[in-house]
Amino acid sequence: MPGFRYGIFLAVRRSMNSTRLLRNGLVLVVWSLVGNVLCAANATQQNQALAPPVVVSSADKAVIDAFEQEIKGYVQLRNKVKDNAPKLSKDSTPEQIQAYRTALEQSLRAARQGAKRGELFTPATADYIRRTLKLEFQGKDRRELRDTVFETEVQGVVLRVNYPYAQSAELSEMPATLLTKLPKLPKELRYRFVGRNMLLVDRESNVIIDYMPEALP
Repeated sequence: MPGFRYGIFLAVRRSMNSTRLLRNGLVLVVWSLVGNVLCAANATQQNQALAPPVVVSSADKAVIDAFEQEIKGYVQLRNKVKDNAPKLSKDSTPEQIQAYRTALEQSLRAARQGAKRGELFTPATADYIRRTLKLEFQGKDRRELRDTVFETEVQGVVLRVNYPYAQSAELSEMPATLLTKLPKLPKELRYRFVGRNMLLVDRESNVIIDYMPEALP
């Protein structure tokens, strides 16, 4: 009789253990499904953030191609000026680096003496960029982004071609999604906002290569 009771006890215990394992297995399955859903949602957001540029018309593509050719011409001139500048060593002091940048800035300005606004941001290019920005800066999120751009501290920045972007001014970074819609720039250049104005700035010398007024809607 005791053996029979012990057998029943073992059977009940095995049943309870099986139920517990089943319950734990179901919990793991549920959490796995939740994780997959979250991963899928995150991947979707990333894909949206990294979405390719919209298809442009043949006329707009011709404008972009012309702009990129002008940019290549500037980069060639820039590299020629840089090649003739004194080289920095890896042990250069901050003072030597600053002196190098100042010399590069002055050499670039001398090489582009007489440069005027609109030579790179031609009317056709400016029109395309303004239309693109108008489409991008819509809705609540875009309004918030626009407000952030306007809050950037840019006192001291003089909007003048072939002059330096004030080092004391805050830099307004371009959102990655917006950069995919604008004409692509080489590593030597970058876009900058100063209020509603868009600037084209040399990364190393900080010289303003060109700018377009009232770029933002």
